[in-house]
Amino acid sequence: MDETAPTAVARLRATAHPVRLRILSLLTAEAMSAAEVARALDLTHANASYHLRQLHDVGELVVESEEKIRGGVAKRYRYDATRDVRSHGPGVDARVAYARANGLEVERRLRQAAPGASSSSDLETWVDVETWHRALDLLHEASHLLHAAAKPAGTPDTVHVSATTHAFTMSGGLEGDAVRWTPARETGR
Repeated sequence: MDETAPTAVARLRATAHPVRLRILSLLTAEAMSAAEVARALDLTHANASYHLRQLHDVGELVVESEEKIRGGVAKRYRYDATRDVRSHGPGVDARVAYARANGLEVERRLRQAAPGASSSSDLETWVDVETWHRALDLLHEASHLLHAAAKPAGTPDTVHVSATTHAFTMSGGLEGDAVRWTPARETGR
């Protein structure tokens, strides 16, 4: 994805909002209508509809089905986590906006954390390109694994989890094509 393209900017702006991040998480496991999203997240129907439209308009959500309800049509939206998830958009300022929205969402989730297994890590260091690409492959694989296995909220015998990753190259070392990465699952390595 071209990180300077207007569509990349629009996608980032649409997702750089705590409510929309919650909607994306919710719609990973199942398709829902605006009314269902409103009930699940304690929003007004109008507010849920607005956020769903914003996410759909930039391609973050797909309409999985439509059903006739009281003379109208209710769309059921789903988040397609199989699309390219490597880039969140253009420029440092745009990425910072996304990180801030994401940080607020992580803070909300941490306040609901249950005792049990968890993992937290923060690191700024220098590594060889091969190690960096392997780490990105593992993070990418974990993200896809969790998205693919997502179940509707409250499904019996499931655990409610939160997983957030931010991994990026810093300035001062190799940059650009020298460290360009394509996930192993896309290259077959």
